[in-house]
Amino acid sequence: MSLTSSLYSGVSGLATHGDSMSVISDNIANVSTIGFKSARTTFQDVLSQSVATASGTSQIGRGASMSDVDTLFQQGSFQSTSNATDLAIGGNGFFIVRQPSTNTNYYTRAGQFRFDQDGKLTNPSGYIAQGWALDSKGNNIGSPGDIVLSNFSSPPLATSQMQAITNLDFSATSKTNSLFGAWNAAATPPIGDSSYGYQTSVQVYDSLGNAHNLTVYYDKATAASEYATAGMDYANTWEYIICCNPADDKRVGAADSLPVSGAAKGVLMRGTMTYDASTGALKDMSAYTWKSAGATGASINTPANWTQATFSTSGYPQFDASFVAGVPQTIDFRTGLRSQSSTFTGAANVNLIPVDGNATMGTPEPQALNSTQYASSSTTIYQTQNGYGTGFLETVSVDTDGVMTGHYSNGQILNLFRVTLARFNNDQALMKSGGNLWSSTRSSGAAITGDPGTNGLGKISPNSLEQSNVDMSNEMVNMIAIQRGFQANSRTITTADSMLQELINLKR
Repeated sequence: MSLTSSLYSGVSGLATHGDSMSVISDNIANVSTIGFKSARTTFQDVLSQSVATASGTSQIGRGASMSDVDTLFQQGSFQSTSNATDLAIGGNGFFIVRQPSTNTNYYTRAGQFRFDQDGKLTNPSGYIAQGWALDSKGNNIGSPGDIVLSNFSSPPLATSQMQAITNLDFSATSKTNSLFGAWNAAATPPIGDSSYGYQTSVQVYDSLGNAHNLTVYYDKATAASEYATAGMDYANTWEYIICCNPADDKRVGAADSLPVSGAAKGVLMRGTMTYDASTGALKDMSAYTWKSAGATGASINTPANWTQATFSTSGYPQFDASFVAGVPQTIDFRTGLRSQSSTFTGAANVNLIPVDGNATMGTPEPQALNSTQYASSSTTIYQTQNGYGTGFLETVSVDTDGVMTGHYSNGQILNLFRVTLARFNNDQALMKSGGNLWSSTRSSGAAITGDPGTNGLGKISPNSLEQSNVDMSNEMVNMIAIQRGFQANSRTITTADSMLQELINLKR
């Protein structure tokens, strides 16, 4: 009886070592598989047989069985790639992918993703990566879903802020008594070089994404200036006008004055700038806009129809433009000086000159970047605006927090999606589904999803792929041990067979 039992014990040893060899061979076969996690086997003995001995009852083992096949979830090394959508997880967690045409989610450490022809972010098997859609501030919207690029363009944004920081030459002299009077929308160009001291242009955008040049013309004030008043510091005062191409001016009533000589169509703002005599910094300004557009008799050429500009909520004077017919566009003008009150002081209308020349900005506050008047050539120090035209998606990048952003041809960088990660209370209970995928089971528990880098989840490493964590040296050593164990178990079977043969040979 015991000899027969030893045969079965040897068979159990062969079976367990054979299964262990299968695990080792699978590990070695996947040594180059992206995101692969190696496995290991553990053995346990089986129930023992009780036998009678001189000292009482003793036990004889009946062989070995497979205790468990553990998956080793240790971090694999990262391989850098040139693809922005190749992702690796540094730490705990799995990417979530959905099988097409089903609602079944799978989990993977292999982040080899690409956008397919439909704009879906998929792995090589076509499973769709899951993530949150983001609002403009980068906040998650709703629940995780398919990462799909449905819009490859960035809508335009109409300009609402225009900044022109300049240095005007202190030694410059006046070229004209009135920049406003020198502008003639019917002429080409509307104002000649001999009529202003300096000009700078800023490209702005309308609501349709069309670009328009706004030019600020400057000229030194004199006693003959239309803004001249008693006590005006002519040496430190400049007048300015902000103009667009007359053909771009679609304000209602702006064209009514053409083709009168000196027509002011295209002039959007006018006023003065006053500089500090000791520091050269801009310390005050006035600003006027045409606010009676479309009213009967409210010609843009009439000074009485120009009133003091209003202020934006940020404290900058603002003017109205209309580059698209019927679509008003308000733009604030930033020169490095903002008002701490909501109005200008002084008289209300330009036609009250010279009294109106005393109009000043209410409680002016210089900014860190301010316009100046130094004894050097006039130049533009800095200029910018906040609008942009239509853009088209050029590249996509992913940050360590999983945020996917689109880089567009108009210079905009927009939030698109956040890659979702999942973790489980019992990773060992996950079921391998092939294709570098795991599926959840009742023993693994439900997936716990979250943003990368939060709630125990790892961070994303873009332009990287996690390599297999198989250790070849360990696998080779384990292979030797399993091979010898298999050989030894086979010897127990052949030895037991020989002993049974001897037993049979007792009867001749």
